[in-house]
Amino acid sequence: MSVAAKNETDERENASTLLRGRLLVFTAIVLSALTLRAAVTSISPLFGRVGADLHFGSTVIGIVGMLPPAMFAVFGLLTPVIAKRTGLERAALIAMIMTTLGMGARAFAPGTVSLLLLSAIALAGMGIGNVVIPPLVKRYFSDRLAIVSTIYICVLQVGTLVPPLLAVPLAEAHGWRVSIGVWAVVGVAAALPWLGVVLARRGHDRADASGEEGSSVVQPEATGRIWRSSLAWGMAGMFAMTSFITYSMLTWLPTILTDAGISEAAAGASVAAFGAMGLISSLVTPSLCARWANPYGLVLGAVVCYLIGFAGLHFSPTSGTVAWVCLIGLGTMTFPMSLTLINLRTRTPAGSSGLSGFTQGLGYVVSATGPLSFGLLHTVSGGWGVPMLVLTGCVGVLLVAGYLCCRPRMLEDTW
Repeated sequence: MSVAAKNETDERENASTLLRGRLLVFTAIVLSALTLRAAVTSISPLFGRVGADLHFGSTVIGIVGMLPPAMFAVFGLLTPVIAKRTGLERAALIAMIMTTLGMGARAFAPGTVSLLLLSAIALAGMGIGNVVIPPLVKRYFSDRLAIVSTIYICVLQVGTLVPPLLAVPLAEAHGWRVSIGVWAVVGVAAALPWLGVVLARRGHDRADASGEEGSSVVQPEATGRIWRSSLAWGMAGMFAMTSFITYSMLTWLPTILTDAGISEAAAGASVAAFGAMGLISSLVTPSLCARWANPYGLVLGAVVCYLIGFAGLHFSPTSGTVAWVCLIGLGTMTFPMSLTLINLRTRTPAGSSGLSGFTQGLGYVVSATGPLSFGLLHTVSGGWGVPMLVLTGCVGVLLVAGYLCCRPRMLEDTW
């Protein structure tokens, strides 16, 4: 065989190996996205049933609602450190294992404390997954960022939409434990391709962990510089306000509607409609962010949707309910914006990893107070007006934060 023919054969083999590797990673990313909200939205429509069985009330509901952003915050800040030691692919595998174990085991929780602890394990895994997926998209699909980001975020929204839609029917047919535990199967399905990726990359993770050239793990000095960037603070602010509103709604929307006289099943369907609007916005938002140098117009559109939706939900919760819920759901378009801008506003996977950890870690620190404070304000004021006013204040902060992160510049130029 001639040298030219041998080189051509080697190139074809390398291209085939690369394609197979990208397909495996793509599968892993999609299945992981499907799990990253299931532990949250599969239980919120069932709080009444679970609380009656395990004997807890509104205070514990607020704590359960606070757990997702709290764990996402802690592990958003810790994940860059974890990924530096393990590599991004191993961190993704660890995330899916923790998520699967937590979701599966909490279905057997004998009491409130065990339910909270096992939920925390699942949510810790999800917190790691939240941070490592964007830089993994940038590492493997830098030539297809818009389309892969769109698919990833849309599947993430499907994971928000489907569990609450099925929660009550599954609980009525098989009990609430089966209803919340069945989603562990998806976690297993997501862990398997990551295991394949890790095995295929044996030897490469050492370079990642040591910070050699090509590593996607952000270095400590870069992490320190991120704190000086107005772009990073704008990203964290937009993400924080979006998450504050989202988790307050996911936790309390069913209660708001049932208090107004709407049935439990209809309230669960409303949470699903809320998630469906996020899915619709996720289909177009990443592409628009990639095409527009400054996508601040999307932030303005989100603000209008939020304000009209909040006003309608407060003043007319039983008339036009679907419209108000859908408008608030469309307002969450700033969530896929945040995930997309993490990659569009950075030059390297290292920058993406650092900005992802900063944005989601700090953002979830703020948003963790949302569900609990929303419930406490309801208890103190005796109604939903004051909590809804707080969410309106979040929209004001969103306007400023969105301006800072939508301006066309790169993270590495702002510190």
